[in-house]
Amino acid sequence: MNRSEYASCRLCPRECGVNRLAGRRGFCGETAVCRIASAEAHFGEEPPFTGRRGSGTIFFSGCSSRCFFCQNYQISQGGIGTELDMEELVAAAERLIGQGVHNLNFVTPDHFWPHIRDLAWELRRRGHSIPLLWNSSGYHRADRISEYAEAVDIFLPDFKFADSTLAHCVMGDGRYPEFALSSLRAMVEAKGFLEPFDETGGETARRGVLVRHLVLPGHIGNSIEVLRLLHREFGSELPLSLMSQFRPVAACRTRGMLARRLSLEEYRRVCDEAERLGFDRAFIQPEPGDEAFFPDFEKERPFEGNLRAVLGIRSGGTHGVAGS
Repeated sequence: MNRSEYASCRLCPRECGVNRLAGRRGFCGETAVCRIASAEAHFGEEPPFTGRRGSGTIFFSGCSSRCFFCQNYQISQGGIGTELDMEELVAAAERLIGQGVHNLNFVTPDHFWPHIRDLAWELRRRGHSIPLLWNSSGYHRADRISEYAEAVDIFLPDFKFADSTLAHCVMGDGRYPEFALSSLRAMVEAKGFLEPFDETGGETARRGVLVRHLVLPGHIGNSIEVLRLLHREFGSELPLSLMSQFRPVAACRTRGMLARRLSLEEYRRVCDEAERLGFDRAFIQPEPGDEAFFPDFEKERPFEGNLRAVLGIRSGGTHGVAGS
């Protein structure tokens, strides 16, 4: 197992150069010891990934984006997580596979890429053919995407900001739009758009790219520019997920920014723009997100909605398909 990339870490666009092997923490907040906050079947993702049996999500601790509004702030910035060695990480993945999940969903994985590369290799060596999904912020070095693509089957990146000033305010790096766009180009080149799937949940996606965008209250212009940028680059066939689930966390109130929920009118304006541009493979959230899928990582099972799903009370997330 090669861990040399942690010695002077440049895995993400921050390129902080920290020696994580020596126990120092990078900008992401993590050393070279892998930590995860949760590993369970998740039923709040988009239908191509959730299906009937859930997406096998593994939430990695730490994050190189560190957006102050993050709904997963407890693990992205708050330090929650459990240390795992490689054997334990493989065991966690195999437990999910044994539960029948449709895919393994690596959430915020960039800063633990050497571990994930070895995990993917070991799972394939053991004969597992389950799709591997890279669920990320969109804030990547484009020159690393080809490496990721050798290991994973599906890319599920965010495209948070077209407005560089907003990006700087939220995450401290106004270069986000250029990094997100160049890395998305590489993802689409490597895997293509998300392949068709059975909308009844019998068959889920096995390959391709779907882009997420979270609409932020008071910043509809940013969302509209994101849609226009994506349309210019990739056309109207690009699969999208337009999310209305924004919920203010404590840091929003402290900063006096993004301190309210998104209004239905704001969200509708973004959906109208997506329709005007001709995006017909867009998932939407007619409701402002299910509160049961707002996580509390201090609990053994962070998402109450997953328990409801297992008990048969619900059949998936709140995503609909535009135009359906």
